[in-house]
Amino acid sequence: MGKTKRFAIIISVTTFLVIIGYSIYKYLRYEQIDGATIFFGFLALSYVFNSLTWGDLEGNKDMDELEQHIDTQSSKISYYALMILSAFVLFVSEGVGNLSDIKNYPLLIVVCLTFVIQPITAFIYSRQYK
Repeated sequence: MGKTKRFAIIISVTTFLVIIGYSIYKYLRYEQIDGATIFFGFLALSYVFNSLTWGDLEGNKDMDELEQHIDTQSSKISYYALMILSAFVLFVSEGVGNLSDIKNYPLLIVVCLTFVIQPITAFIYSRQYK
């Protein structure tokens, strides 16, 4: 493991642990869960996985063929996983099983957008090659 990769892993893991530690402290002390802490915790976790996978906090910039394949496949899988998880969050947060009973329209719109974003993006991208 190179020094750059080790440094990226140490920095990202340390940042993630500091954010999570602060979140736990804030919850235990004030019984609050802060949206910003959740957001930055997930952002720091993404940096941890980028540094573990590519040895860089921002991901691999100079990819060979295998790394491009890994990136493409993981993007496809993560798109469908995000689609399923967003629908799960919608139904759990609303506590209903019927779409007509949902009152959180912004979250419903986000879930619906997950169904069309990839096909629209593929359509626009394919127009470059036709």
